[in-house]
Amino acid sequence: MEKLEILAPAGSMESIYPAVRMGADAVYIGAWKMSARSSAQNFGREELKTAVDYCHARGVKVYLACNTLVHDDELKTAWEIIKYACEIHVDALIMQDIGLISLVRKYAPDMRIHGSTQMSVHTSKGVACLEKMGLKRVVLSRELSQSEIKDISDKTNAELEVFVHGALCMSVSGQCYFSAMLGSRSGNRGACAQPCRLPFSDGFQNNYALSLKDNSAIEHIREFAETGIASAKIEGRMKRPEYVAIAVKACRESLDKGTADREIYSKLQAVFSRSGFTDGYFTGKLGSDMFGIRSKENVTSATEKILSEIRTMYKDEKPLVPVAMDFTMKDGENIRLKVRDGEGNAVEVSGGMPEKALKVAMTEEKCRTNLSKTGGTPFFENEFHADIQEGLTVPVSEMNALRRNALEQLIQKRIKREPFQCAEPDFPLTNSRKNTLPKYFRGRFVNAEVPDSFLDSELIYVPIDLKDDDYNSLMDRGFAVAVEIPRGMFGIENKIFERLKHIQTLGINEVLASNIGAVAMAKELDMDIHGGFGLNITNTASVEWAEREGLLDIEVSIELTLEQIAKLGGKIPLGIVSYGLMPLMLTRNNPARKTGYIRDRKGIDFPVQTYGACSEILNSVPVILSDRKNELKGINFEVYRFSVENSVEIGENSALYGNLSLEKGRFTRGLYYRGVI
Repeated sequence: MEKLEILAPAGSMESIYPAVRMGADAVYIGAWKMSARSSAQNFGREELKTAVDYCHARGVKVYLACNTLVHDDELKTAWEIIKYACEIHVDALIMQDIGLISLVRKYAPDMRIHGSTQMSVHTSKGVACLEKMGLKRVVLSRELSQSEIKDISDKTNAELEVFVHGALCMSVSGQCYFSAMLGSRSGNRGACAQPCRLPFSDGFQNNYALSLKDNSAIEHIREFAETGIASAKIEGRMKRPEYVAIAVKACRESLDKGTADREIYSKLQAVFSRSGFTDGYFTGKLGSDMFGIRSKENVTSATEKILSEIRTMYKDEKPLVPVAMDFTMKDGENIRLKVRDGEGNAVEVSGGMPEKALKVAMTEEKCRTNLSKTGGTPFFENEFHADIQEGLTVPVSEMNALRRNALEQLIQKRIKREPFQCAEPDFPLTNSRKNTLPKYFRGRFVNAEVPDSFLDSELIYVPIDLKDDDYNSLMDRGFAVAVEIPRGMFGIENKIFERLKHIQTLGINEVLASNIGAVAMAKELDMDIHGGFGLNITNTASVEWAEREGLLDIEVSIELTLEQIAKLGGKIPLGIVSYGLMPLMLTRNNPARKTGYIRDRKGIDFPVQTYGACSEILNSVPVILSDRKNELKGINFEVYRFSVENSVEIGENSALYGNLSLEKGRFTRGLYYRGVI
C-alpha cells in the first residue's frame, strides 16, 4: 500500500499547504503558461520556486503541468517555462504536446516526463509507445474500468497514474473540440468554457445529457494499489484549498486503513459534488446513474462551519520527515548536534561550551527531551544518540538554538537540488515546406456505400468492421482503400489488432490512425499509417515527430487556422478536414442511446454516432471550404468526412465540385479562420 502515491492538485500556494499537511506524496501545479487549467490562479516564477522548495523540504514531489497544445510561435515561450522547471528541479513535467515532448527528450534528457491524460492513452500499446519515447509515467484516460486498467498494467513497465476523485469530462480528454468549435475556447489549450454543463436533452428524461457526476473511486484505492498503479490522482486545480485538504485526507485514510471515516466522505461531498459521486467507469457500470449537475443544494452544502472545520485540520505544520539526532557534549569542546534524514542529507552544527554542573548534570533523557521539540518544523525525531561526559550541563537556550540551527540547515540542504541539463533548441524551427495548394482529396465514410465520384480520390477511409465482401467490392471498383482504426479502443485493443491482421490478408495495408495507441498498433503490423486529426498536431515539432515515427502523412489539428497551417515545417504531406460534420466529443458514455442525437437549449440538434468503443458527438452543421480552395496554402490533401449523409446526398452535395449549398447558417468555416485561444 505504501508504494501508491497520492497526488494532489494545487492551483495556488494556498492549496499547497493543505495538500502537503494532509498527507499527499506529490502535488501537481500549473505555471503562468501551458496549463490545461488556465482559469486556475497558477504559479509565477517566484511562487513556483517557493512551492517547489516548500514541498521538497517536506519530502513531497512537485509535477509541473505543461499539458496544453502549443503553436509554432509559442514554442520559445513554452521552452522558457521548461528551462526554468529544469533550473529549479521540478520532479516531472506533465505533458500533452507530442512535439514539445520530443524537444524535451532531446534538449533536456534528464527531465522526467509524464504523459498527460490529454494524450488520450487507453491501451497497452499506447502506453508502450510513450514508454519507448522515454516517458516514465502515463496518466491513463479516465474512462477505463478496473479490468481494463489491470490489463494495461500487466503489459507495461511504465508507471501508470489514474484519477481517483474529481470532475469528469463527458469527452475523452484530448478529444473534445466542443468549446473550441462553439466559442473558440480550446480545452486542449486550457481555456474550456464547459459547454457540457449546459442543458442538452437526450429526447427523454435527461436534460443535461453531457454533464457527468464527479468521479470518486477513493473507496477502491487499495484495489488500484494492488493492480500495480503508481499514482492515485485527485482532480481539482481550480478548487478551493478546503477541497484539496479533505480529498487528500479521504485518500490517505482509505489507503492506510482500507476505508475513510464516513464523516470525511460527508465533508468531501459537502465541499464539492454534482448530485453526488460516481464510480461508473471504474466498475464498468455506465448509464444514466453517472449523470448529474451542480444544484443549489450542492453549492450551499459547503457551509462556513464545514469549511472552518476542514481548515483547522491543516492550519499547523505537520511533522512529516523523520530524522536521527546525534548529540555530543564533552568538557572543553563546543556542543555538537548532527541531524540526518532518511535521504542521505546530514548537517552538523556546534554551539557553546558546556559548564560543570553545580547541581544537576545533563542526562541523555533530558537532552533528548529538549532536542526532540521540533514543533513548527516538518521534522520529527525518531532516532537519538548522545555522547555526554558526566558532570556537565548546558543552558536550555543553547540546546534550543542548536536544534533550530541544525533543522534550518537541514531544510536548506533538502531544498538544494542540482539543475537538470537544458540546452536551447534553435527557434524558430525550420520551415522547408512549399506553400502550394492541395493536389489530392480523400473521403471518409461510415459504410461501404461510396459513390463513383470518389474513384478519382487519392484514398478512401472506411470502417474497420465492414464485411470482407465490402472491402473486396470497393477494391474491385478501383478504390484505394484504407481502414479507420477507432479513436476509442477501450477494452477492444486485442480485437482490433486481430481484425487488422485479417484485413491485411485481404490486401489492405493502409490505416487511418488518430490515437497514439493506433499508431503503435499499425507500426507493429508494419502497415502504412496516415495520421488523423485526433493526434492533435499543432506545430512543426509535432510534424517532425510524425515523420520520425514513419507516418506517411497527417491531418493536422482541426483547431489550427489556415494561416498557422501554411507556416508549418516538416517534410511529410499535411492534410485538413475541409468538409463534414466535425466531431465535437469522443465519449464512452453514449448520451443519445435512443434518439441518435442531443438537442441544446436553442433547439439545435447534434448527431451522435457510435464507432469502436465510443460515440462521437458531431457538430450540427458541416464545415465547408469548397469556395475557398485558393486559400488552402501549404496543404497537400483535403479530407471530405461523411457521417450522417446517405449515398444520394454524398453524390448530390459532393464537396469535390464546389456545388454545396452555402445557405447562410447552414455551414461553418470551422476554426480555420477564427482559431482558438
